[in-house]
Amino acid sequence: MVGNRHRNFIAVLAMLTMLAVPAAAPAAGKKYDIGASDSEIRIGNISPYSGPASSYGVIGKASEAYFRMINDGGGINGRKIVFTSYDDAYSPPKTVEQARKLVESDEVLLIFQPLGTAGNSAIQKYLNAKRVPQLFVASGATKWGDPKRFPWTMGFQPNYQSEGRIYARYILDHHPGARIGVLYQNDDFGKDVLKGLKDGLGDKTSLIVAEANYEISDPTADSQIVKLKTANADVFVDITSPRFAALAIRKVAELGWKPVHLLSNVSGSIGSVLQPAGFENATGIVSTAYTKDPSDPQWKGDAKMARWHAFMDKYLPGANKADQGYVSSYMATQTLTEVLKRCGDDLSRENVMRQAASLRDFEVDVLLPGIKVNTGPTDFFPVEQMQMRRFNGQVWELFGPVMNGEIGSLTD
Repeated sequence: MVGNRHRNFIAVLAMLTMLAVPAAAPAAGKKYDIGASDSEIRIGNISPYSGPASSYGVIGKASEAYFRMINDGGGINGRKIVFTSYDDAYSPPKTVEQARKLVESDEVLLIFQPLGTAGNSAIQKYLNAKRVPQLFVASGATKWGDPKRFPWTMGFQPNYQSEGRIYARYILDHHPGARIGVLYQNDDFGKDVLKGLKDGLGDKTSLIVAEANYEISDPTADSQIVKLKTANADVFVDITSPRFAALAIRKVAELGWKPVHLLSNVSGSIGSVLQPAGFENATGIVSTAYTKDPSDPQWKGDAKMARWHAFMDKYLPGANKADQGYVSSYMATQTLTEVLKRCGDDLSRENVMRQAASLRDFEVDVLLPGIKVNTGPTDFFPVEQMQMRRFNGQVWELFGPVMNGEIGSLTD
């Protein structure tokens, strides 16, 4: 009887001891927000798999493939990545719907590389109010680098205004007497590049003799291009997304117009723009670059590009390697993987942003030599340098120095 009482006392004591110990004790030192645990990290993405910008859909597909590779290797710090990507058809109302679904239903830790200026503009305030990272936005709009007003939003690629200033420098250096005609997409993307171009031209903005814009829903921009040719422009600054870039290149050739053709970086893909437009029509086009071109033989012996090719061969077999979208996606996803590794066991959203804003000279396999990822608490532009390039009919050829297009920073 005494023995039973003793055993009962011991059992009760053990139960009380267990109740007194916090349930999180086995995970002491770990910190999680919604979307993270000991076993997984949930990441959301929004891409245009349909609609007028569907050529960008390869970016989301490549990120999914990269995370499959990471999971096959054991995940990040032992945690598997659950990657959920939805189609918004490049339509801002749909972007809002998908962002809410990812945050409120799928309960992701962060939204990574959502694509498009208009769509991201539509969800920026919502995600910042929810304190959900809108990380490495796939758009170069300048607004993604405003940590004071939007501390949960960070861009990735060189911003569009910087790109416009670099084009202005090129024109002033090589075509100081130019008559410039500008075609731009009528949204934040097009207006941002145009503003940078005008800022860079300074008191020479009178060199712009004609401007024309188009809506993403337009079937073509043919009449706008005719307008620029009729204005006798001899430098054509082409600020268009991929589909319209291919159409514009073909139209310029059809008209027999022979301007110096400067093409926005986002439309520099050989596979999705120049090839459909016709290599013979695209020869001589000038643009900017910050990533290596897999079609360029100069990278044949490059060990870092060899890793990219191995990734593509195993996880995206049969994909068109000439499509630059696979390169840009790899770049951002490799960087996010590094950020999450640095988070260690503190997978709070606050720490994700802290680590993203403390990258120093991080080297990404596909960035051009001399270009590295750098961020800081007041610097939300991870990549800020570019180099000029010219299409020779087969591949892009780099020329000139690596440049920073920030105001007052156009230095070699």
